[in-house]
Amino acid sequence: MTFPKITMGTWAWGDSYFGNHYDEAHFKDVYQAAIAQGLTLWDTAYAYGAGASEKILGNLTQATSRDKLQLSTKFTPQLADTAADDPVATMLAGSLDRLQTDSVDLYWIHNAADVERWTPALIPLLKRGQIKRVGVSNHNLNEIKRVQEILGAAGYHLSAIQNHLSLLDRTSEIAGILDYCHQQNLTFFAYMVLEQGALTGHYTTEHPFPEDTARAQTYNPLLPMIRPLVDQLTQIGQKYDLSAAQTAMAWAMSKGTLPIIGVTKVAQVNDAAQVAHTTLSVEDIHTLERTASELGVDTIREWEQNLQEN
Repeated sequence: MTFPKITMGTWAWGDSYFGNHYDEAHFKDVYQAAIAQGLTLWDTAYAYGAGASEKILGNLTQATSRDKLQLSTKFTPQLADTAADDPVATMLAGSLDRLQTDSVDLYWIHNAADVERWTPALIPLLKRGQIKRVGVSNHNLNEIKRVQEILGAAGYHLSAIQNHLSLLDRTSEIAGILDYCHQQNLTFFAYMVLEQGALTGHYTTEHPFPEDTARAQTYNPLLPMIRPLVDQLTQIGQKYDLSAAQTAMAWAMSKGTLPIIGVTKVAQVNDAAQVAHTTLSVEDIHTLERTASELGVDTIREWEQNLQEN
Protein backbone atom coordinates (compact mmCIF):
# COMPACT_ATOMS: atom_id res chain seq x y z
CA MET A 1 0.00 0.00 0.00
CA THR A 2 1.24 3.48 -0.89
CA PHE A 3 0.51 6.12 1.72
CA PRO A 4 0.00 9.84 1.04
CA LYS A 5 2.95 12.00 2.09
CA ILE A 6 1.03 13.43 5.04
CA THR A 7 -1.37 11.80 7.50
CA MET A 8 -4.53 13.48 8.74
CA GLY A 9 -4.57 13.43 12.55
CA THR A 10 -7.82 13.37 14.53
CA TRP A 11 -6.65 13.60 18.13
CA ALA A 12 -8.68 16.81 18.55
CA TRP A 13 -11.87 15.31 17.09
CA GLY A 14 -14.23 14.87 20.01
CA ASP A 15 -11.44 15.27 22.59
CA SER A 16 -11.55 18.28 24.91
CA TYR A 17 -7.76 18.15 25.48
CA PHE A 18 -7.24 20.86 22.87
CA GLY A 19 -9.96 23.11 24.21
CA ASN A 20 -12.28 22.90 21.21
CA HIS A 21 -15.87 21.69 21.24
CA TYR A 22 -16.49 21.05 17.56
CA ASP A 23 -19.17 18.54 16.66
CA GLU A 24 -19.29 16.08 13.78
CA ALA A 25 -20.96 18.58 11.45
CA HIS A 26 -17.94 20.87 11.79
CA PHE A 27 -15.55 18.14 10.65
CA LYS A 28 -17.52 17.20 7.54
CA ASP A 29 -15.96 19.96 5.46
CA VAL A 30 -12.52 19.14 6.88
CA TYR A 31 -12.88 15.50 5.90
CA GLN A 32 -14.19 16.26 2.43
CA ALA A 33 -11.39 18.77 1.75
CA ALA A 34 -8.78 16.17 2.64
CA ILE A 35 -10.30 13.45 0.48
CA ALA A 36 -10.59 15.84 -2.46
CA GLN A 37 -6.84 16.52 -2.25
CA GLY A 38 -5.78 12.90 -1.97
CA LEU A 39 -5.09 12.98 1.76
CA THR A 40 -6.74 9.66 2.50
CA LEU A 41 -4.74 8.31 5.45
CA TRP A 42 -6.45 9.00 8.80
CA ASP A 43 -4.92 8.40 12.22
CA THR A 44 -7.10 8.04 15.32
CA ALA A 45 -7.30 6.06 18.58
CA TYR A 46 -9.79 4.91 21.17
CA ALA A 47 -7.81 7.08 23.60
CA TYR A 48 -8.87 10.22 21.71
CA GLY A 49 -12.02 11.21 23.52
CA ALA A 50 -12.82 7.66 24.70
CA GLY A 51 -13.76 6.65 21.17
CA ALA A 52 -15.35 9.96 20.13
CA SER A 53 -12.70 10.60 17.48
CA GLU A 54 -13.19 7.14 15.99
CA LYS A 55 -16.96 7.56 15.95
CA ILE A 56 -16.85 10.92 14.16
CA LEU A 57 -14.34 9.63 11.62
CA GLY A 58 -16.33 6.43 11.11
CA ASN A 59 -19.50 8.35 10.35
CA LEU A 60 -17.78 10.64 7.87
CA THR A 61 -15.96 7.86 6.03
CA GLN A 62 -19.22 6.23 5.02
CA ALA A 63 -19.38 8.67 2.11
CA THR A 64 -16.11 7.25 0.71
CA SER A 65 -15.41 3.85 -0.79
CA ARG A 66 -13.39 1.86 1.76
CA ASP A 67 -10.74 0.97 -0.82
CA LYS A 68 -10.01 4.69 -1.22
CA LEU A 69 -9.14 5.10 2.47
CA GLN A 70 -6.39 4.07 4.86
CA LEU A 71 -7.47 3.91 8.49
CA SER A 72 -5.09 3.83 11.44
CA THR A 73 -6.09 3.36 15.08
CA LYS A 74 -4.49 2.14 18.31
CA PHE A 75 -4.53 -0.23 21.26
CA THR A 76 -3.74 1.74 24.41
CA PRO A 77 -2.59 -0.60 27.21
CA GLN A 78 -3.64 1.72 30.04
CA LEU A 79 -7.24 1.72 28.75
CA ALA A 80 -7.50 -2.03 28.19
CA ASP A 81 -10.27 -4.11 29.73
CA THR A 82 -7.97 -6.48 31.57
CA ALA A 83 -10.96 -8.53 32.73
CA ALA A 84 -11.66 -9.51 29.11
CA ASP A 85 -10.32 -12.81 27.76
CA ASP A 86 -8.43 -10.88 25.06
CA PRO A 87 -8.08 -7.17 25.90
CA VAL A 88 -6.45 -6.31 22.56
CA ALA A 89 -9.16 -7.98 20.50
CA THR A 90 -11.80 -6.38 22.70
CA MET A 91 -10.45 -2.86 22.17
CA LEU A 92 -10.08 -3.47 18.44
CA ALA A 93 -13.67 -4.72 18.21
CA GLY A 94 -14.88 -1.46 19.71
CA SER A 95 -12.72 0.54 17.30
CA LEU A 96 -13.99 -1.39 14.28
CA ASP A 97 -17.56 -0.82 15.40
CA ARG A 98 -17.06 2.93 15.79
CA LEU A 99 -15.14 3.18 12.50
CA GLN A 100 -17.86 1.09 10.81
CA THR A 101 -15.36 -1.19 9.07
CA ASP A 102 -14.27 -4.81 9.33
CA SER A 103 -10.53 -4.07 9.30
CA VAL A 104 -7.97 -1.31 9.76
CA ASP A 105 -4.93 -0.73 7.60
CA LEU A 106 -2.66 0.01 10.56
CA TYR A 107 -3.10 -1.02 14.18
CA TRP A 108 -0.68 0.40 16.72
CA ILE A 109 0.36 -0.49 20.22
CA HIS A 110 0.12 3.02 21.64
CA ASN A 111 3.03 2.72 24.07
CA ALA A 112 5.53 0.21 25.38
CA ALA A 113 3.75 -0.61 28.65
CA ASP A 114 4.43 -4.35 28.27
CA VAL A 115 5.93 -5.47 24.97
CA GLU A 116 6.00 -9.14 25.94
CA ARG A 117 2.34 -9.19 26.92
CA TRP A 118 0.67 -7.15 24.22
CA THR A 119 2.66 -7.81 21.05
CA PRO A 120 1.71 -11.52 20.72
CA ALA A 121 -1.97 -10.58 20.97
CA LEU A 122 -1.73 -8.86 17.59
CA ILE A 123 -0.90 -12.09 15.77
CA PRO A 124 -4.42 -13.62 15.79
CA LEU A 125 -5.80 -10.30 14.56
CA LEU A 126 -3.35 -10.35 11.65
CA LYS A 127 -4.34 -13.94 10.87
CA ARG A 128 -8.02 -13.00 10.81
CA GLY A 129 -7.34 -10.02 8.56
CA GLN A 130 -8.82 -7.55 11.03
CA ILE A 131 -5.57 -5.61 10.95
CA LYS A 132 -3.48 -5.35 7.80
CA ARG A 133 -0.30 -3.92 9.30
CA VAL A 134 1.22 -3.46 12.74
CA GLY A 135 2.86 -0.35 14.13
CA VAL A 136 4.25 0.64 17.51
CA SER A 137 4.23 4.08 19.08
CA ASN A 138 6.43 5.55 21.81
CA HIS A 139 8.77 2.53 21.79
CA ASN A 140 12.54 2.79 22.11
CA LEU A 141 14.94 1.02 19.75
CA ASN A 142 15.36 -2.11 21.86
CA GLU A 143 11.60 -2.45 22.25
CA ILE A 144 11.11 -2.01 18.51
CA LYS A 145 13.59 -4.81 17.82
CA ARG A 146 11.85 -7.08 20.33
CA VAL A 147 8.48 -6.47 18.66
CA GLN A 148 10.09 -7.44 15.35
CA GLU A 149 11.36 -10.68 16.89
CA ILE A 150 7.96 -11.63 18.29
CA LEU A 151 6.11 -10.90 15.06
CA GLY A 152 8.83 -12.47 12.93
CA ALA A 153 8.65 -15.75 14.81
CA ALA A 154 5.01 -15.99 13.73
CA GLY A 155 5.72 -15.07 10.10
CA TYR A 156 4.65 -11.44 10.32
CA HIS A 157 6.54 -8.18 10.39
CA LEU A 158 6.43 -4.70 11.87
CA SER A 159 5.47 -2.01 9.35
CA ALA A 160 5.68 1.35 11.10
CA ILE A 161 6.88 3.43 14.02
CA GLN A 162 4.98 6.43 15.41
CA ASN A 163 6.99 8.71 17.67
CA HIS A 164 7.20 12.36 18.62
CA LEU A 165 9.49 14.18 16.17
CA SER A 166 9.84 17.91 15.69
CA LEU A 167 12.55 20.53 15.51
CA LEU A 168 12.23 20.75 19.30
CA ASP A 169 12.29 17.00 19.92
CA ARG A 170 14.71 15.02 17.75
CA THR A 171 15.27 12.24 20.29
CA SER A 172 14.04 9.55 17.87
CA GLU A 173 16.68 10.71 15.42
CA ILE A 174 19.46 11.03 18.01
CA ALA A 175 18.64 7.60 19.46
CA GLY A 176 19.07 6.02 16.01
CA ILE A 177 15.41 5.09 15.55
CA LEU A 178 15.00 7.16 12.41
CA ASP A 179 18.05 5.61 10.73
CA TYR A 180 16.91 2.15 11.82
CA CYS A 181 13.53 2.73 10.21
CA HIS A 182 15.16 3.68 6.92
CA GLN A 183 17.39 0.59 7.07
CA GLN A 184 14.50 -1.75 7.92
CA ASN A 185 11.98 -0.23 5.51
CA LEU A 186 9.77 0.85 8.41
CA THR A 187 7.59 3.91 7.84
CA PHE A 188 8.23 6.54 10.51
CA PHE A 189 5.09 8.47 11.40
CA ALA A 190 6.07 11.75 13.07
CA TYR A 191 3.56 13.13 15.56
CA MET A 192 3.55 16.57 17.21
CA VAL A 193 5.57 18.02 14.34
CA LEU A 194 4.08 21.42 15.22
CA GLU A 195 4.38 20.89 18.99
CA GLN A 196 0.60 21.18 19.34
CA GLY A 197 0.65 24.60 17.68
CA ALA A 198 3.68 26.12 19.40
CA LEU A 199 5.64 26.18 16.12
CA THR A 200 2.87 27.69 14.03
CA GLY A 201 3.52 31.31 14.96
CA HIS A 202 -0.10 31.70 16.03
CA TYR A 203 0.85 31.72 19.71
CA THR A 204 3.19 34.30 21.24
CA THR A 205 3.89 35.79 24.65
CA GLU A 206 1.36 38.48 23.72
CA HIS A 207 -1.19 35.90 22.51
CA PRO A 208 -0.46 32.67 24.44
CA PHE A 209 -2.42 29.43 24.56
CA PRO A 210 -5.67 29.84 26.54
CA GLU A 211 -4.88 29.40 30.22
CA ASP A 212 -7.56 26.76 30.77
CA THR A 213 -5.94 24.31 28.33
CA ALA A 214 -3.35 21.58 28.86
CA ARG A 215 -1.22 23.08 26.10
CA ALA A 216 -0.88 26.31 28.03
CA GLN A 217 0.81 24.57 30.94
CA THR A 218 3.45 23.03 28.69
CA TYR A 219 4.05 25.61 26.02
CA ASN A 220 3.29 29.09 27.38
CA PRO A 221 6.50 29.13 29.48
CA LEU A 222 8.45 28.13 26.35
CA LEU A 223 7.05 30.71 23.96
CA PRO A 224 9.74 33.38 24.61
CA MET A 225 12.49 30.76 24.25
CA ILE A 226 11.29 29.33 20.94
CA ARG A 227 10.60 32.68 19.28
CA PRO A 228 13.92 32.64 17.35
CA LEU A 229 12.98 29.29 15.80
CA VAL A 230 9.49 30.44 14.84
CA ASP A 231 11.02 33.55 13.26
CA GLN A 232 13.45 31.35 11.33
CA LEU A 233 10.61 29.09 10.16
CA THR A 234 8.73 32.15 8.96
CA GLN A 235 11.76 33.60 7.17
CA ILE A 236 12.73 30.38 5.40
CA GLY A 237 9.11 29.62 4.59
CA GLN A 238 8.78 32.84 2.63
CA LYS A 239 11.17 31.44 0.01
CA TYR A 240 8.77 28.56 -0.61
CA ASP A 241 5.51 30.47 -0.11
CA LEU A 242 4.98 28.56 3.14
CA SER A 243 3.90 29.64 6.62
CA ALA A 244 5.95 28.83 9.71
CA ALA A 245 3.72 25.82 10.38
CA GLN A 246 4.07 24.54 6.83
CA THR A 247 7.85 24.92 6.98
CA ALA A 248 7.95 22.81 10.15
CA MET A 249 5.91 20.15 8.33
CA ALA A 250 8.25 20.30 5.35
CA TRP A 251 11.23 19.83 7.67
CA ALA A 252 9.69 16.63 9.04
CA MET A 253 9.15 15.37 5.50
CA SER A 254 12.79 16.14 4.70
CA LYS A 255 13.81 13.63 7.39
CA GLY A 256 12.09 10.86 5.44
CA THR A 257 9.09 10.73 7.77
CA LEU A 258 5.35 10.76 7.27
CA PRO A 259 4.06 13.66 9.38
CA ILE A 260 0.74 13.39 11.22
CA ILE A 261 -0.94 16.78 11.05
CA GLY A 262 -3.87 17.42 13.33
CA VAL A 263 -6.64 19.03 11.29
CA THR A 264 -9.68 20.81 12.66
CA LYS A 265 -10.13 23.38 9.87
CA VAL A 266 -10.23 23.26 6.08
CA ALA A 267 -7.35 25.77 5.89
CA GLN A 268 -5.12 23.32 7.78
CA VAL A 269 -5.92 20.60 5.25
CA ASN A 270 -5.07 22.95 2.40
CA ASP A 271 -1.79 23.87 4.08
CA ALA A 272 -0.86 20.20 4.45
CA ALA A 273 -1.68 19.48 0.81
CA GLN A 274 0.63 22.29 -0.30
CA VAL A 275 3.48 21.00 1.88
CA ALA A 276 3.19 17.55 0.31
CA HIS A 277 4.62 19.08 -2.88
CA THR A 278 7.45 21.05 -1.22
CA THR A 279 11.13 20.16 -0.76
CA LEU A 280 13.38 22.26 1.49
CA SER A 281 17.02 22.80 0.54
CA VAL A 282 19.75 21.07 2.53
CA GLU A 283 21.02 24.48 3.62
CA ASP A 284 17.63 25.53 4.97
CA ILE A 285 17.24 22.22 6.82
CA HIS A 286 20.60 22.72 8.50
CA THR A 287 19.76 26.32 9.41
CA LEU A 288 16.53 25.25 11.11
CA GLU A 289 18.22 22.45 13.00
CA ARG A 290 21.07 24.66 14.15
CA THR A 291 18.65 27.33 15.39
CA ALA A 292 16.57 24.73 17.23
CA SER A 293 19.55 23.06 18.88
CA GLU A 294 20.77 26.38 20.25
CA LEU A 295 17.51 26.90 22.16
CA GLY A 296 18.10 24.10 24.69
CA VAL A 297 14.37 23.39 24.91
CA ASP A 298 13.02 20.00 26.01
CA THR A 299 9.51 19.10 24.86
CA ILE A 300 9.42 15.41 25.83
CA ARG A 301 5.92 15.02 27.22
CA GLU A 302 4.64 13.31 30.35
CA TRP A 303 3.47 10.17 28.51
CA GLU A 304 6.80 9.68 26.70
CA GLN A 305 9.99 7.95 27.71
CA ASN A 306 13.32 9.59 26.91
CA LEU A 307 14.37 7.45 23.95
CA GLN A 308 18.02 8.47 24.33
CA GLU A 309 18.20 6.81 27.73
CA ASN A 310 17.44 3.33 26.38
